[in-house]
Amino acid sequence: MIAAVIVDIAHANVDRIFEYALPQGLPVSPGQRVLVPFGKGDRPTEGFVVRLSEVRGHTAGSLKTVLRTLEPYPALTTEQLSLCEWLREHYDCLLIDALSLMIPAQMRGLKVREKSVKVFSLALDEAGLAAALLSITKKDGSCRAPLQRDVLQLLANCQGALSARDLCAMAPGCESALPALLKKGWVHQNDAQVRRVPYAALPEESVRPQPTAAQQQVINAVNAGGAFLLHGVTGSGKTEVYMRCAEHAAQAGKSAIVLVPEISLTPQTVERFRGRFGTRVAVLHSRLSSGERFDEWKRIRMGEVSVVVGARSAVFAPLENLGLIVIDEEHESSYASEHTPRYDAYTVAQKRRELTGAALLLGSATPSIESYSRAQNGELTLLTLKERVNRRPLPKVSIVDMRAELAEGNRSIFSAPLYRALKKCLAESNQAILFLNRRGYSSFVSCRGCGYVIKCPHCSVSLTYHKTDSSLRCHYCGYQASLPETCPHCGKPYLKYFGAGTQQVEEAVQHFFPSARVLRMDRDTTQQKDAHLRILSAFKRHEADILIGTQMITKGLDFPQVTLVGIIAADASLHVPDYRSAERTFCLITQVAGRAGRDAMPGEVYLQTYSPEHPAVRYAARHDYESFYHYEIGVRRDCRFPPFADFIRFLFESEDYAQAKEQAEAFRQLALNKMQRLLAEQNLPPSLIEYAYAMPAPIGRIREQFRFQLLVKLSRAPGSELLKAQLLALARERRKEGAFSHVEINPQNMM
Repeated sequence: MIAAVIVDIAHANVDRIFEYALPQGLPVSPGQRVLVPFGKGDRPTEGFVVRLSEVRGHTAGSLKTVLRTLEPYPALTTEQLSLCEWLREHYDCLLIDALSLMIPAQMRGLKVREKSVKVFSLALDEAGLAAALLSITKKDGSCRAPLQRDVLQLLANCQGALSARDLCAMAPGCESALPALLKKGWVHQNDAQVRRVPYAALPEESVRPQPTAAQQQVINAVNAGGAFLLHGVTGSGKTEVYMRCAEHAAQAGKSAIVLVPEISLTPQTVERFRGRFGTRVAVLHSRLSSGERFDEWKRIRMGEVSVVVGARSAVFAPLENLGLIVIDEEHESSYASEHTPRYDAYTVAQKRRELTGAALLLGSATPSIESYSRAQNGELTLLTLKERVNRRPLPKVSIVDMRAELAEGNRSIFSAPLYRALKKCLAESNQAILFLNRRGYSSFVSCRGCGYVIKCPHCSVSLTYHKTDSSLRCHYCGYQASLPETCPHCGKPYLKYFGAGTQQVEEAVQHFFPSARVLRMDRDTTQQKDAHLRILSAFKRHEADILIGTQMITKGLDFPQVTLVGIIAADASLHVPDYRSAERTFCLITQVAGRAGRDAMPGEVYLQTYSPEHPAVRYAARHDYESFYHYEIGVRRDCRFPPFADFIRFLFESEDYAQAKEQAEAFRQLALNKMQRLLAEQNLPPSLIEYAYAMPAPIGRIREQFRFQLLVKLSRAPGSELLKAQLLALARERRKEGAFSHVEINPQNMM
């Protein structure tokens, strides 16, 4: 037999099949990882077997031979192999990059494997135990070896094996007795595999509410199969729908994937699913330790799991008999990867549905404009949950015009209405959430003497001031510097901080409400493992009165005692150069407002803004998604933005500005020539190409790399898919020639 192998080297020149002979008696299957000799020196190299074939034409003796398998089972399923081929074409990536998405990163290079510990068990029967205990008992009845006695009695009582750690926990110091017991033959020592369990201390939520009539209608529809968009207001019980649908899949012998947009949401979701499915739930996301991720992946691959809960990458979970894929908060941009391959979970889920026949359920209180448009066009079936569970009212939202506050002399972070609401909330022993989608203390530092703004030396962005350690940080490359005492440009001591961040909000709360207990949740406070869980668990136990955070606190979280939400700067995301800015603002406001009043006590929201008249703000304050959708889809139609056209972005990066510019402009001319030739050959209208501009990227430099882009806009009409396919193929050719570019279709981040 011949094995077709993709070697684990990420380079365009080796992005192809290499054939190897299989040694006699070595069992190998497609999807298996193998070690093969590669290159002139026959260096042992990892690879993936993508298919097997009979010897044909030449003899196996002319081929190099597979050295060994890396696991005794295929790492990839047949479906995953097909998915990888599709990823390669659809996202213009190397096949090894696609294959690598399917396994934990630390499996490559064998950097992680099963964890085992020494365990001890009793080697004596009842009579032997009695004789052993008698032999270490003195004539006066005391014991000459009390630690040996304790170990023997513990092992006898447990009727199984215990690790040294467990033994010492029950009988401190007994580890020193184990060598003597082994020498006497009274105990056995063996290796036992230990599973590393994510969120092991997390309690299982065992509540099982009866579905409402509206929920049951949704459940019945999804269980019948198809692709659906669930538009359910905040607090309408979407998670219960997901669990019921996953139960139906499990009862039919199928499995389910449930994606959440933020790692911070995973613990709460795991808690609920474990209460329903027990150990048949696995967790996958990037914040797990290497060992935890490997153990969870292996449990999934071995068929020990019915449901996988995780962030974006969990869409690749190696489940067999996939029956359901859920994408919660489907509008979130975090479902699109910013690393090669630049996939988005929705499109991958659609492909897995095509390959497996699984049901696909997208859920959100604020569906993306494109998903809602698909539902209007019949590509998705629209399902709705228009009321909160038990008909609890949506929170009352008050818009606060910060221009009026400023005119009245209030320069504080808090408007007068929000200050009064916070004071009342704390007096009534309730909880509040304060949202600001900017971390740090101030978003930039400027000199009032000359106007100089302190910027990152490696990127075209200003540095953010972090007061906790008096540092300036770049949130793109990680550069960090101390805050200077004087302006680096003019030398004057007139530096001032502009633009509040979460640290400044925390400081203001401590100033105005010194007795309030405060937690802050942003990227700075959640660097350590399980930090999200610790912060949210403490807030849930009411160990804090106010939770301050960025967008990671805006969705999915359910805290019964939160009656107040304050949105510090509702329009912070409204005026950025991105066609999705209004949509993102509407979603953020609606989602964070939905954290209030989710239990018996009503909620209220104060929305501080300098743009109170903007439709995104006004419709969000009224919880009116449909009106916002009709407004926004009209804007997109007039401006020819998605879903009426597609942006294809080619990003060129170089340490040399002129080279990046030259590559982008040369590729533009080549792409235009190819597309125009195709239009003529296929008799397609020239209007399919709306424009193709080469220009500097909005952020012109990141990590010392100058960034130039070619932005192509194609009308969504018959023939546009041919043009897209040609552009991707052209980019693939140019990459092999050394012109490196990232390619994205309708990128989530246009910066």
